[in-house]
Amino acid sequence: MTIPQNHPRYKTLIVREYLAKMVDKGLVDQTGLISHGRGEAFDYLMGEKTLMSSFKAEKVAAAHLLKARKPLICVNGNAAVLGAEKLIQLSKLIPAPIEINLFHRTEARIDKLIRYLKSKGGENIIGNLPTARIPGLEHNRALCSETLHNCDCILVPIEDGDRAEALVKMGKTVISIDINPISRTSRAATIPISDEIDRALTNIIQFVKNLKGKNDEIDLLITSFSRDQNRRDILAEISQFLRSQ
Repeated sequence: MTIPQNHPRYKTLIVREYLAKMVDKGLVDQTGLISHGRGEAFDYLMGEKTLMSSFKAEKVAAAHLLKARKPLICVNGNAAVLGAEKLIQLSKLIPAPIEINLFHRTEARIDKLIRYLKSKGGENIIGNLPTARIPGLEHNRALCSETLHNCDCILVPIEDGDRAEALVKMGKTVISIDINPISRTSRAATIPISDEIDRALTNIIQFVKNLKGKNDEIDLLITSFSRDQNRRDILAEISQFLRSQ
């Protein structure tokens, strides 16, 4: 269908249509459409903009990615197709590999997503040859590479809560992008970012560029951040926005 650019929900509708096409191509599982719709609902509660507390968390996330010895970006189908170009840009800036990890896993779908990211310019894309497991998980998201098993900092956009919890238990710094600030993922992550994926990646990329080489500022950002306070601030900002309506 043709969506007029002056439609008030133009961007939202374009993303919905794109995700539906990616389901047809076998890149996104149909349940991913439900997940995306849930995220849209929370974005409405935020006024469809990056909140100040989210902005702060994104800066701290950039600091952690630059500080890490073995950083990794790990994505599912939704994240891969919604943020391909910016995920690839970020992976080259840090630098860090991108690993595909799926709940509804088939080797055919993994291969399609790897080819898709490579077609967008991705270089170090992994996930099709799992040689390790994440302890405590019984489903397919336990399957992972040695790279994931050994990483010290991992960015997980649009994550499953149980896997986020398992990664934290492994001692990793877990940076989540989950627009729902009260999800299990947001409650478990070391640095929970409550923001829409495109906005979040745009901000993290800019912060990575700005912070490179500024080791003292990086250390201060990391040590002064409070996950629990940040989540409380997010909820306060959402409440303030709703009261303003």
